[in-house]
Amino acid sequence: MSEPQLSVRSTKARDLAHALARRTGQPINKLVEIALERYDQELRQKPAQTPADTLWELMAEGRKSVPPGTTSAHDDLYDENGLPK
Repeated sequence: MSEPQLSVRSTKARDLAHALARRTGQPINKLVEIALERYDQELRQKPAQTPADTLWELMAEGRKSVPPGTTSAHDDLYDENGLPK
């Protein structure tokens, strides 16, 4: 009986797997197992996240692309009395 198959349709994954196989001499299936085991260990070492934790992480990541000094005040949309322009 043959082993179950795993198919990943990704050029990047294929290229990385082949490059690592050449460098290490390991078969691709073994490299995939090692990578998945390491990722699983990494996730297990992190504290459990709540949905709010995940949201905070996403917001922090998005904030990295905002230029320094940018605010969300939108002062340019309102006049001196706080009314829409």
